[in-house]
Amino acid sequence: MKAFFLFRIKILFCIFLAAACLLAACNQDEPTRRVDLSERKQIRTQRELDSLTYACLPQYSHRVSFSRHHQLVEYLAEKTGLPIRQVFPDSFEAHAKMVGEGKIDISFSNPLVYTRIADTYQARAFARIVEKNGSPTFRGQIICRADNKAIQNLRDCRNKRWMAVAPTSAAGYLFALDHFLAHGITKNDFRGITFAPGPGGKQEKVVQAVYLGEADIGSIREGTLDLVRDQVELDAIRVLANTRQYPSWVYAARKELDPDVVERIKQALLELDPNQPAHRRILELAHFQSIIPAEDADFDPIRRLTDEVEVKSVE
Repeated sequence: MKAFFLFRIKILFCIFLAAACLLAACNQDEPTRRVDLSERKQIRTQRELDSLTYACLPQYSHRVSFSRHHQLVEYLAEKTGLPIRQVFPDSFEAHAKMVGEGKIDISFSNPLVYTRIADTYQARAFARIVEKNGSPTFRGQIICRADNKAIQNLRDCRNKRWMAVAPTSAAGYLFALDHFLAHGITKNDFRGITFAPGPGGKQEKVVQAVYLGEADIGSIREGTLDLVRDQVELDAIRVLANTRQYPSWVYAARKELDPDVVERIKQALLELDPNQPAHRRILELAHFQSIIPAEDADFDPIRRLTDEVEVKSVE
């Protein structure tokens, strides 16, 4: 009986000790807070936070964007003495939004996206590229399979499946839509219009969709076929039409970026000389011939085109 009594005393002592510990834990000055592990943020180093960010509109895969631009970014960092790193938005919409949020300092985009970030977020153009063919303009292409006998000319595109790059793609959609409208073909004349799925790599996906027969026609930026020659048999693709030319891709700075920083980057870009072997290598990787100055008014033809297409699309 005495042993049983001592056992109960030990049990009560343990319960008391546990309750005391729990009470002590709950009596901290800071109130208990619920932790939601689904909302996590990536902790960035101080170097990353201090770096300028450079982003290319994701018309191609992130791998292609990196391979085309990483030496240019390294050149800019060395030439200006500014820490610069490349960032990779997943979509055209994400790119524009990141400019507005101040997450992209230097934007390299098509002129259609530029006019949107300029008119919405007051980004400002300071340079644009000269294409590999020596032109400061570029155009779109409408493609189909070479063995598609049902499509011999633009009129045959009626009632066909069209895949475009993205609604905000200049050469991959807007230029082609303008070309169709100029030939009396409206959006309603197609069996369907779809846009390349998923993040990045959208130009490649349009070519692959046409190649695999998932779309009857596609619209891409001129020069894309050269970049996908290791992915598809180019003999199987036929260029059905070329669109009009428009001002080429543009470098723009976000609104709050220090004008002195913008000027240093602009001068470094303009000093890229294709006659110098080291510079020529950088330009060849990026698929430019050179870079020239630019200002916002250079892209007014794109604004007029957008307005015209919207009017024609509802007529």
